[in-house]
Amino acid sequence: MSETKKIGIFQKLLNWTERAGNALPHPATLFALFALTALVFSAIGHFLGWEAIHPGTGEIIRPVNLLSHDGIHRILLEMVDNFTSFAPLGIVLVAMLGIGIAEYSGLINSIIRLLVIKAPSSMLTFILVFSGILSNVASDVGYVLLIPLAGVVFIAVGRHPIAGMAAAFAGVSGGFSANLILGTVDPLLAGLSTEAAHILDPNYHVNPTANYYFMVVSTFVIAIAGTIVTDKIVEPRLGKYTGDVEVESFEKLNALEKKGLKMALLAIGVISAITLFGIIPEDGFFRGTDGGVLSSPLIKGVVAMLLISAGSAGLAYGFTTGKFKSDADVMDGMASSMKTLATYIVLVFFAAQFVAFFKWSNLGIILAVKGANVLMSADIGLIPLMILFILLSASINMLMGSASAKWAILAPIFIPMFMIMGYSPELSQVVYRIGDSVTNVISPMMSFFALIIAFVQKYDSKAGIGTIIATMVPYSMVFLVVWILLLVAWLLLGLPLGPDAGIHYIMQ
Repeated sequence: MSETKKIGIFQKLLNWTERAGNALPHPATLFALFALTALVFSAIGHFLGWEAIHPGTGEIIRPVNLLSHDGIHRILLEMVDNFTSFAPLGIVLVAMLGIGIAEYSGLINSIIRLLVIKAPSSMLTFILVFSGILSNVASDVGYVLLIPLAGVVFIAVGRHPIAGMAAAFAGVSGGFSANLILGTVDPLLAGLSTEAAHILDPNYHVNPTANYYFMVVSTFVIAIAGTIVTDKIVEPRLGKYTGDVEVESFEKLNALEKKGLKMALLAIGVISAITLFGIIPEDGFFRGTDGGVLSSPLIKGVVAMLLISAGSAGLAYGFTTGKFKSDADVMDGMASSMKTLATYIVLVFFAAQFVAFFKWSNLGIILAVKGANVLMSADIGLIPLMILFILLSASINMLMGSASAKWAILAPIFIPMFMIMGYSPELSQVVYRIGDSVTNVISPMMSFFALIIAFVQKYDSKAGIGTIIATMVPYSMVFLVVWILLLVAWLLLGLPLGPDAGIHYIMQ
């Protein structure tokens, strides 16, 4: 069979996936149906006596019937809290206030124009994927800022905007477990791994740098893979963009705009200087309560820092160029950014209810433990075992969105088991992280999935869950294969995963 025909069949499969997915109800309606389904299965599981043993506590976990007297009361009493406490909602709203100032002032437009004019067109896709991976150090900023930015950049250079957003999304979400810098998730997962290792070895400690070497190499491997998928598969399938979204003007910057950029840069410089002054000294005011950098408010409060930084730079640019003449103009900019989130807010309401119901019912925990038990029963070698663990983690990621929540369940099972078999907790953790990353881009349970739909609908009003999944499936498949190959090579070479983090564990 010729290569052309193979590609044709694959494209047809993706087109069918898109049509099937988009034939589903509106995403908000779909999340509402998911929520109702969770309620029904909570009752079914309760009456059928489903159960699982929690690996950490030994407690028997049973489904909670949410259609019972107490369950119905809880649904009604906590519906508002489910919505307002849904973590991505606050992150997006706060971040968009700062971004709104920067965008309304014209700062973002000028930066994009500068990027498009200066950046080699041949490197644009790689830069977006690579930037997406690096953005993970700043928590969820990549979802809020980089993905919509990528669409604007691509359409400005005559390329399909959804392809640009897909490339950035692949880096931000699919490349979640790769980076050159440690982020907030590293100490979080390391802490859970340490607790799980203590089940077998009370003196074992997993450092936040446990997977650092593997992460660094993965950054470049995934960035290259994402670039190839975008240029060779995703963009050819999307074809030429024929939508009616107005293309941004990308003329060279005039003198006033250049002055505005210098003032914005000065504002960022002042903030950076204050930040360094608060973080470098051992007793710096930005240090965490334990004196550490990773526990500092700069890391945990990165969204607040984004608001301050983007807002300050936008103010400096806007007042310098004359776009802002009073505080009323600034408030108009912030309000303008909120208007673009109307669809997302509606989606979040139903998504928040579904996530809460799924958690309350214990269905997610039971499904995760049952799936893990199946893998435990397989008596196979290291490489096949790790590949199966990756596939299990990837599958569970379709049911549970939080990386730390899934690892809190899986770590107490697999880390002691693998330690007994002679494999280190650091290895268990890195294998889990691979599986947790590769299906992020196609999992409706991923917290920001609804936001991605809203971004794409700017360029394709008919886009839905099917559009996103069909567009992102190639990334998921290629990332899975590439990461498995990298892991196999790593294991065969016996390379350390990070500082003092080997592959094997010797029972004391």
